Amino acid sequence: MQSIDLATQPLREMNATLQAQKGQTNATQWEILNPRGSHAIAVGLDAPIEVTVRGSTGYYCAGMNKQATVHVTGSAGPGVAENMMSGTVIIDGDASQYAGATGRGGLLVVKGNAASRCGISMKGIDIVVYGNIGHMSAFMGQAGNLVVCGDAGEALGDSLYEARLFVRGSVKSLGADCIEKEMRPEHLEILRDLLARAGAAAKPEEFRRYGSARKLYNFDIDNAAAY
Repeated sequence: MQSIDLATQPLREMNATLQAQKGQTNATQWEILNPRGSHAIAVGLDAPIEVTVRGSTGYYCAGMNKQATVHVTGSAGPGVAENMMSGTVIIDGDASQYAGATGRGGLLVVKGNAASRCGISMKGIDIVVYGNIGHMSAFMGQAGNLVVCGDAGEALGDSLYEARLFVRGSVKSLGADCIEKEMRPEHLEILRDLLARAGAAAKPEEFRRYGSARKLYNFDIDNAAAY
């Protein structure tokens, strides 16, 4: 394993080193020491490498990730895994606002809680949160899966498109055009696979599914108050 110590090496140089790993590189194991809440750690990676961040990070950690596995042993600030394309991002602690925002692919695992707007405008990413999520999560979610093993805050799935939301605990309120839906066998299989991949000790049968009522796809004067 190759180590980069942010106490002695500038953040920009660290990111440039990781971003330089392309294709089937031999340098597949990396660790980042003394992150000290620095912002934009391990962004823009595009290689099948594993990066372990020993501590907590600031905003936009692992943003725009492709192929890489990024493991944060602490907590993460706003926008972790923002616009993620593929790969895996694991947060051992909590995640701040808009975790996984606009993500198009890959798997984000938050082993603690996630704050407001988790999965906002998600476009294909899979997100598994062991704990609770805050208000306005999955706002305008277009595709992908958001799995919450705890509770969800206010306005879950507001203005949702086709993202699937699975919640084991309580939901404080549903957003505009978000409704509870039937949990069919195919959804149980999707959920079982996601829980297994995330290492979450929960049973698919314990969850409820939420999705779009599909009434806001096109403007309707009768629904004007909901826009």
